[in-house]
Amino acid sequence: MPRDDVIVALDIGTTKICTVIAEVDQNRQINIVGVGTAPSAGMRKGVVVNIDEAAGAIQRSVKKCERLSGYTIESAYVGVTGSHISGMNRRGVVAVSPNAAEITPLDVERAREAARVQAIANDREIIHVLARGYTLDGQDGVRDPVGMAGRRLEAEMHIITGGTTSIHNLVRCVNRAGLEIDDLILQPLASSEAVLSAAEKDIGIALADIGGGTTDIAVFCDGGVTYTSALVVAGNHVTNDLSLGLRAPFSAAERIKIDYGSAMSSEVDPHETLEIQTYDQEEGELISRRLVAEIIESRIQEILSLIQSEIRRAGFDGHLPAGVVLVGGTAELRDIRHLGREVLGLPVRVGVPTGAIGLTDTIMRPAFATTIGLLQWAAYHTDGVHASVPAFGEWRGVSRLKGWFREFLT
Repeated sequence: MPRDDVIVALDIGTTKICTVIAEVDQNRQINIVGVGTAPSAGMRKGVVVNIDEAAGAIQRSVKKCERLSGYTIESAYVGVTGSHISGMNRRGVVAVSPNAAEITPLDVERAREAARVQAIANDREIIHVLARGYTLDGQDGVRDPVGMAGRRLEAEMHIITGGTTSIHNLVRCVNRAGLEIDDLILQPLASSEAVLSAAEKDIGIALADIGGGTTDIAVFCDGGVTYTSALVVAGNHVTNDLSLGLRAPFSAAERIKIDYGSAMSSEVDPHETLEIQTYDQEEGELISRRLVAEIIESRIQEILSLIQSEIRRAGFDGHLPAGVVLVGGTAELRDIRHLGREVLGLPVRVGVPTGAIGLTDTIMRPAFATTIGLLQWAAYHTDGVHASVPAFGEWRGVSRLKGWFREFLT
């Protein structure tokens, strides 16, 4: 019986770094065999600001994963985010044949390339070229034109690019940690693999990944992604607000947010108090839990309003029947779903990742949607998991982009 293939996901966030290794069988069942998390360092708002610190944090996460799994990790699928990311819709048009010949995969690739070249800029690198749909001789809504007859093929593509400098630093950071990159994957696209269904993507849905440093948004319709953006307001802003409002250290404010925070102050008992260590008190100080919730609610309302503005900018205001799915660590706040419904006026749910077995007890949570999604993206959208693992403890990631990353860094 063939040996299971192995894939590694590396989620480099502003607050945490998570490495997960999984075995994938012939039915593409993902079995997680190792997990390693470490506090993030050298990252700010989703981008690298100190390569050595970030590389050290990655190494700590990877080593924890290696000790638990027994594998040696040499490469990984890496999530990418940050305000430098942008998405655009482009149309590529090619003539096929004057005799309405059968559309071939080469024709489709030519149409995709015609769309792609419109997105190239000197300071940008293309991360994804994603098909939204095709039009064949004026007939739109074509999902797969291969094998159909036609003379003129148009490809509607969503092209995601990132700033060359930011990508360059991310790649150098991962390489300095001793790893190669199998592929760079936009974080909200990865998260969507873990929490959205095909039916939701078809009817119309938005995903908002509210992490520590950024809020990443992706809008899906007709089965594909149609809009992506990143906001630089996220969970760390909530913690910072608490730190300022309560006159408490950032670490203490973070613990209060996680353990006692709520996104709706009206749901909190006004008489309940908490003890917190503040800057101006050597001993603990009693504060109102409702005050904590009021501070949190104000910032979460702002984030949700910005998400609503992005949905409106995408042209889907009031036209997302499946609503909005919230993931990321901030999505674990109590009552955020109810506040989301009030602010957005849409169905809102908190996305819990699915589709993996094994060591999942601590990571099948909204905070780890990107990590689980990276594994699923690798399993379902790349060819890298089809090669057998050469031997226990050895893994050679196969990637169409490894050569590009080597060339990019020379």
